[in-house]
Amino acid sequence: MTIRIAVIGCGQWGQNHVRTLKEIGALAALSDGNPERAAALSERFDVPARSTDDILADETIQGLVLALPPRLHGPTARRAFQAGKDVLIEKPIGLDLSDAEETARVAKVEGRLLMVGHVLRFHPVFEALDTLVRGGAIGELRHILSTRLGLGRFLGMDAVWDLAPHDLSLVLHMAGGAPECVETLRRTVLSDETDAADIALRFANGLTGEIHVSRVSPYRDRRFSVIGTEGMLTFDDLAPEGQKLALYRHKVWRDGAHFAFQGADADYQQTEPGLPLDRELRHFIDCIATRAEPRTGAAEAVETVRILNLASPRAPAA
Repeated sequence: MTIRIAVIGCGQWGQNHVRTLKEIGALAALSDGNPERAAALSERFDVPARSTDDILADETIQGLVLALPPRLHGPTARRAFQAGKDVLIEKPIGLDLSDAEETARVAKVEGRLLMVGHVLRFHPVFEALDTLVRGGAIGELRHILSTRLGLGRFLGMDAVWDLAPHDLSLVLHMAGGAPECVETLRRTVLSDETDAADIALRFANGLTGEIHVSRVSPYRDRRFSVIGTEGMLTFDDLAPEGQKLALYRHKVWRDGAHFAFQGADADYQQTEPGLPLDRELRHFIDCIATRAEPRTGAAEAVETVRILNLASPRAPAA
């Protein structure tokens, strides 16, 4: 069976979905609130630009990608589920917990797939890190540290809502569950919203995590680290190829009444090639074909919105 997917919302990230689905051979249609943009993309990718209503009524389209303003994700997704479509929703799936829970509920009632677009979960370097941790390469996992710093993206959505979902998805997956405590320190620096934030997480099994995000940093930093009893791993998304995943066999031990440590040089790990968005969309297509539950499914989508509301209670207007 050929899976046909339409993209609704063709802004900056939506266009990436359009291009990638076209390359995969699964793009059936696109829709955007800007008629000129829709027409230009329609011509560029040789695919029809249609209204959302037309796409929902087309029984030959099995799946949708929604890359809309977050306030529109829930209502549009629920209509899609009721029309018999499976849906990949870009993060976040909603702006408040009740809306996110309702979207997940309707998907379940209608028997449709809900996948959230946490693209870094499909990065081959993160997948390699995950495999190493599960295989005991760093002993018992104790702490997770995620940093996402840079300059820009003042889009009416504060730094927590714009940047932290990426990191929350990775942390929640590594932790294997929801945190029992969320603490946040937010700072307004150059805009009228939160420009930088530190989010501390504590899980029932004693695992802890910290996420640092900023859109007013003079330098870029995109690192995800896991700390265990026998070593540490770092995924550095900005590092050169071949150096994106480093294993540090650092050791810390009790020496009488004190603690001692021994550092080690980075041991760079080999990883598979592949583009995260391509891998994410192929996973979505495979889930539609096999009816398997997406790796980034409804439970994770709802939990991410719950934590975002705790971390930044004033939901964005976008």
